[in-house]
Amino acid sequence: MGGSRWGENKTVAGRILSGNQIRDQILAELAEQVADLARRGVVPGLTAVLVGDDPASQIYVRNKMAACEKIGLRSRTLRPPADLSTEDLLAIVEELNADPEVDGILVQLPLPRQVDADRILLAIDPAKDVDGFHPMNVGALATGKPRLVSCTPAGLIEILKRSDIPIAGKRAVVLGRSNIVGKPAALLLLAENATVTVCHSRTQDLPSVAREADILVAALGRPAMIGADCIRPGAVVLDVGINRITDPAEAERIFARQPEKLARFREKGSILVGDVHPADMEELASAYTPVPGGVGPLTIAMLMSNTVRAAVLRRG
Repeated sequence: MGGSRWGENKTVAGRILSGNQIRDQILAELAEQVADLARRGVVPGLTAVLVGDDPASQIYVRNKMAACEKIGLRSRTLRPPADLSTEDLLAIVEELNADPEVDGILVQLPLPRQVDADRILLAIDPAKDVDGFHPMNVGALATGKPRLVSCTPAGLIEILKRSDIPIAGKRAVVLGRSNIVGKPAALLLLAENATVTVCHSRTQDLPSVAREADILVAALGRPAMIGADCIRPGAVVLDVGINRITDPAEAERIFARQPEKLARFREKGSILVGDVHPADMEELASAYTPVPGGVGPLTIAMLMSNTVRAAVLRRG
């Protein structure tokens, strides 16, 4: 689906929706809220559980803990051994559920193969489920009474609102139906009065459906899969994908019209790309989130927001 079809006629590049700027706005607001809570004797606390030595997971958790420190949250990281059992991890979760000093529990995924991730996530107290994955929190979102909402979809809505992009009455198309991004993103857009279509691997003639979108959300997990034939000129494109490219032939194909990015790939041997073909998105979209620096920074910001919200809700 890659390759430009209308790019030659588009003369004005789309507006870049900087997730870094919006993240900084949200964190500044949260820091004020945390300081106000602290004056009342409440300091929200987040505990992360990092199992094993996965390098990416270590980076993610380190970044989350740094965000906690930045806005004044209490935080700690538990590091149980990689060979622990499901029952061992359940015991840790139950201990955190019972700890009044813990407002948010974050079990970093993926977990080792021998651990039943579904059982672990289901065991987390919904009032402390700052990832927003528990069925009770998903159900609250589906019935229009959101409490703790999955962080990446919540970030998408913040990007649109803080960029003054109208949602109500617009046609939104979500590409992907995962429980973590696609489904909750569709529910949040619906709550904002968009008309929402969800596409997936069985969707017939996906490009024609995608081209109906005023707001296109790409969350398929396949590098540069969504090209010009899926983007209506003037649409707003939110690219959730984060894919690392290491194959030179793939980099040549994706970045053929972006020599500066191709040069960066050749220098470093790898580069990040979203689920949308970057050149097509820049040429056709009226506004879009870059990769990196778009949706990603909002995920951690909304995790911080959920932790503060959990602390407030738990204390009435």
